[in-house]
Amino acid sequence: MSEQVQTPKDQKMVPTSPSIDKSILNDKWDLVLSNVLVKTGLGFGVGVAASVLFFKRRTFPVWLGIGFGVGRGYSEGDAIFRSTAGVRTVKV
Repeated sequence: MSEQVQTPKDQKMVPTSPSIDKSILNDKWDLVLSNVLVKTGLGFGVGVAASVLFFKRRTFPVWLGIGFGVGRGYSEGDAIFRSTAGVRTVKV
C-alpha cells in the first residue's frame, strides 16, 4: 500500500521553478495575437464600409482592408519581439 502525504490546506500549490522568460514570452504572444486580431477586424470594417459607400458592394476593398490589417499587426508584432530581444539589429 502506498501512503498519502497530508499537506496543510492553506499551502498554495506553486510550480517548482517558473521561468520568467517564458511568462514574458507568453505575454508578448498574447499582445501580438490580440493586436493582429484587432487590426484585422478594423481593416475588415473599413473595407466593408468603403465597399458599401464607394465601390458598389465589390469585394476588393474588404480584402484590401484585411490585408492592411494583417500587415500592420504583423509589423507591430515584429517590433514588439525585436524591442527586448535585441536580435537582428543592423548598424549601418
